[in-house]
Amino acid sequence: MDIKKKIESLREEIKKHDYLYYVLNQPEISDAEYDKLYKKLVELEKKYPQFITPDSPTQRVSGQPVELFRPVKHSKPMLSLDNTYSAEEVKEWDERVRKGLKEEKYAYVTEPKIDGVSVALTYENGILTLGATRGDSETGEDITANIKTIRSIPLSLLPTSYLLPKRLEIRGEVYIEKKDFNHLNEEMKSRGETIFANPRNAAAGSLRQKDPHITAQRPLKFFAHSYGEIVGQEINFHWEYLQRLKEYGIKTVEHTKLCKNIDEVITYCKEWEEKRDGLPYEIDGMVLKVNSLVQQEKLGTTLKSPRWAIAYKFPARQATTKIKNIIVNVGRTGIITPVAELEPVECGGVTISHSTLHNFDEIKRLGVKIGDTVLIERAGEVIPKVVKVIETKRTGKEKEFKVPSRCPVCNGPIVKEKEEEVAYRCINPSCPAQLVRGLIHFGKREAMDIEGLGESVVEQLVEKKMVSDFADIYFLKKEGFLKLDLFAEKKAENLLTAIEKSKNRPLGRLLYALGIRHVGEKAAQVLAEKFERMDNLMKAKVENLTSIYEVGPVMAESVVNFFRQEGTKKLIEKLKKAGINMREEKKKVGPQPLAGKTFVFTGELKSFARTEVETKVKELGGSPTSSVSKKTDFVVVGENPGSKLDKAKSLKITIIDEDEFIKMLKKVEQ
Repeated sequence: MDIKKKIESLREEIKKHDYLYYVLNQPEISDAEYDKLYKKLVELEKKYPQFITPDSPTQRVSGQPVELFRPVKHSKPMLSLDNTYSAEEVKEWDERVRKGLKEEKYAYVTEPKIDGVSVALTYENGILTLGATRGDSETGEDITANIKTIRSIPLSLLPTSYLLPKRLEIRGEVYIEKKDFNHLNEEMKSRGETIFANPRNAAAGSLRQKDPHITAQRPLKFFAHSYGEIVGQEINFHWEYLQRLKEYGIKTVEHTKLCKNIDEVITYCKEWEEKRDGLPYEIDGMVLKVNSLVQQEKLGTTLKSPRWAIAYKFPARQATTKIKNIIVNVGRTGIITPVAELEPVECGGVTISHSTLHNFDEIKRLGVKIGDTVLIERAGEVIPKVVKVIETKRTGKEKEFKVPSRCPVCNGPIVKEKEEEVAYRCINPSCPAQLVRGLIHFGKREAMDIEGLGESVVEQLVEKKMVSDFADIYFLKKEGFLKLDLFAEKKAENLLTAIEKSKNRPLGRLLYALGIRHVGEKAAQVLAEKFERMDNLMKAKVENLTSIYEVGPVMAESVVNFFRQEGTKKLIEKLKKAGINMREEKKKVGPQPLAGKTFVFTGELKSFARTEVETKVKELGGSPTSSVSKKTDFVVVGENPGSKLDKAKSLKITIIDEDEFIKMLKKVEQ
């Protein structure tokens, strides 16, 4: 046997044992025997590096630490699920499904809702090429190097009787088992490191490590539960998809059941509500999905959630403890939030020592006093909250909590700007607490995109009094950065370069970066395009702003109040002095011959990259979307189209090939 074949044979043997151990839990050899095989492969690949492949078991942990995870656009949005909390709500949802499908017969797939971190895995011709976080549902972050370290995720799909799809995007949860979580926390505690609050936080923190070698040391596992995209293969049912994944060597959510009706679904949900503690991992409910992918398409989605799936959440975990003290936190926009310091108590397998009280009206509504015995609730893994005061436990020594009149950070005044609002806020624009959070927001990718201006850097700049507002970062010198922890010449120069580059960001990015209340990323862009210059916007009145379709009275008043403040005017002048761009380039809008037309692309296009063709459609006024529905006007078919083609046929959508699409473009552009 020649060396190449010997390496390939050894590689396949190790992959087989990985599958048996990490996916099937049925190991056939001892750990020592496995280590011997792995060591032999490492030695051979080291000696003959020309035969190393990306899917080799030796390539799981590789690469250098990264400074920033690059953004990744999902093939279609990774939507969140709506929740139900009772059998009655589940039946109401089922009724909506029934009406949406116009009395068609349908079935459900029911599975435990794993309490982990959502990720998307992409396999190209059977090889793992991308691992991404959920992000904002539309765009995630590239964490491929970290994903590859997870042993239950194969680097290449197992060959089956089916032809491997050209592209397969799998969605699922990365999680940590309970016993592994406890062991991990014990190790971190012994090293004097901060322990994780719960298994999900541990999984999330592990996936976001900049160094994949650290991630590789964490006991992460993976379950697949959904799909994002399949190219070059046809699958019609979710249950069929899950079985196909198993054949490919992908571990799917355990204890998943195909149910013929909603009564069977509810019975199964109740069964696992009782048995949940017997599982080695945390679940916080069950997920219900319509089995037919064609029917899923018919039901469609809302802006945030699919109509064909829903979560049945188990009842929240509760515990009783005592409030030792009530402190207040100051947020990025100055909002003051009261937090209860608790006598530590275990609730749902997690030790709780703090609980949010949301706002001062909530304290009044609940009648909470310092020293009270209270019932706290932890629903899923969200921050625990105080549900009620147990008044029978009062001794008379409890103390009333008074709303502070001064900010605990800067001693500035705290006010309630409007009577109808519940929020109190510190109105000092130079408050250090607001400055830290505000400056982190100012530098984030969607705002001024200052790479390297992270939390630890900002905290040091504020603590050392090197900045007192956003504009100060533009006047810092290299010598100043070299005074910060872990800063050397190169790092300081890189940050200064990033700060300099940010001066040329368009006005829309600057407006979002300033953190104006009620003005999000999209609204900031709308304002920039309408007013074009910062000076124009600063002079705008409420009536000017509300005349814009996307701007309501609350946002308009917030914008006017923001620019009315003397502190804001001084900040803008200082930013101008620093050379910050204060304009939005007017977009050149050409003819819109495809206005009102919706396009879906499926299969591989020869003449265009997918992003290129979608941009082209947008420029001509059309709307490219990722899924076929009754509202779709055209489905453009390339080579090896997926199930979108069948859906288009079933919905009688106009189907054209790539050549016809090119002719259409030429015709409308004439």
